[in-house]
Amino acid sequence: MSRNRELISNIGLRLDGRRALELRRIRCKLGLFSEPDGSAYIEQGLTKVLAAVYGPHQVRGNRSKAQHDCAIVNCQFSMAVFSTGERKRRPRGDRKSTEMSIHLHQALIAAIKVELYPWSQIDVYVEVLHADGGIYPACVNAATLALIDAGIPLKEYLCACTASLASNDIPMIDISHQEEIMGGPTLTVAALPMSGKVVLLEMSQRFHVDHLPKVLDKALKGCIDIKNILDEAVKNNVREIGSSTGWASST
Repeated sequence: MSRNRELISNIGLRLDGRRALELRRIRCKLGLFSEPDGSAYIEQGLTKVLAAVYGPHQVRGNRSKAQHDCAIVNCQFSMAVFSTGERKRRPRGDRKSTEMSIHLHQALIAAIKVELYPWSQIDVYVEVLHADGGIYPACVNAATLALIDAGIPLKEYLCACTASLASNDIPMIDISHQEEIMGGPTLTVAALPMSGKVVLLEMSQRFHVDHLPKVLDKALKGCIDIKNILDEAVKNNVREIGSSTGWASST
């Protein structure tokens, strides 16, 4: 328990100088590449992720997989061999990458209006360039921006955030790698923040039943804060495109 107490100082600051409910700095950009239909880059603290979207397009490979009433969403997660202190032998295809791909699919399928694209396929690729905690939320947030850049309709913004506890009763959001190692259980939430719907919930360890509601509440509020940041990035991207093409003026 003494390790948990070290996560927040007596003056309320965390190891990296943030307050308990303060997000790490988020920087993002849309439309990095011309080859995919949509692409995005996001930094959440020192965690850096690229996302690319191809489609909707005709189902490739086994055509029998095509659905008559909705699109197939294919997700692939990978980590660059240099993304962590220890070089990875396999950037994709291992157990963790497969699990992350499944969790990404679970979240994205809840946000994409797949019913608009029957007999079609949408491919979403995310790659972690540098990992420093909160990998899954950064991947979800980057994928959301890439889907928007591709012009694929979403029900609303899909955002994800992590949360944990310090000193057994102080909730924290957007957990860094150092805090993951030193602290207790971490809660990962992917949600549609405008409607308040939770589409994925995962715990690294068990939370006490008395602590879970307040940690979940703070994680959802973190998702709302992230949604506002992503929304501003999308608006800025539209302004830049409009200014460069002459159909809108930058403000």
